[in-house]
Amino acid sequence: MYGRSSHDAISDPEQIMKKFLDKIDSPPDEDCIICMEKLTAASGYGDVTQSKTVQPEMVGKLKKCGHAFHMLCLLAMYNNGNKDGSLQCPSCKAIYGEKTGTQPSGKMDVYTLPHSLPGHPDCGTIHIMYTIVPGIQGPEHPNPGKPYTARGFPRHCFLPDNSKGRKVLELLHVAWKRRLVFTVGVSSTTGETDTVVWNEIHHKTEMGSNKSGHGFPDPNYLNNVLAELAAQGVTEDCLGH
Repeated sequence: MYGRSSHDAISDPEQIMKKFLDKIDSPPDEDCIICMEKLTAASGYGDVTQSKTVQPEMVGKLKKCGHAFHMLCLLAMYNNGNKDGSLQCPSCKAIYGEKTGTQPSGKMDVYTLPHSLPGHPDCGTIHIMYTIVPGIQGPEHPNPGKPYTARGFPRHCFLPDNSKGRKVLELLHVAWKRRLVFTVGVSSTTGETDTVVWNEIHHKTEMGSNKSGHGFPDPNYLNNVLAELAAQGVTEDCLGH
């Protein structure tokens, strides 16, 4: 089970705006990329998003990256997402707070194998086994209350058992705890809806060859997956070493 689910009442959304945004009194003469209205004009979401403290003409810039938006537009975007206490800049994808996903509950087991992977002859292999069973969608999923399927589980994935492979494994543990490895959606291979699918963090599911493109050798894989993890807000900073 997870210590916190994405649909728990974490924080008042308007407090999230205040935490990650600085209000701008003189907005730049540019478009808000969320509603496509000028920042000097009112938010295009003024008629659909109600707020006691955030007015349609208020503009704020995100504190780390400095990108500016109507505050009401960001509030609407936040309310339409996981509402997990985190924000992602629509412009540069910088993450504020701890991003969590909608992965159903399950198990992540890790084993080591003495055999080496093609392209990594000097080390053994890390074997990850993910287990998720069918269940009922929660409020954070596309169709709450409707069943979801879980095809092809347990899923077996492989990493080289070297320093970079072990680092990727540690980060995958973080991604798993934050519910980012899988999600409920539409299968890109079968078109099935309401099923458990991978969530933009690529895994190698073939051990002995790379005929499918999901195996080894692949000299760029570890760097690529580190970049995909970072795009989900999972970096070495999360490991607390």
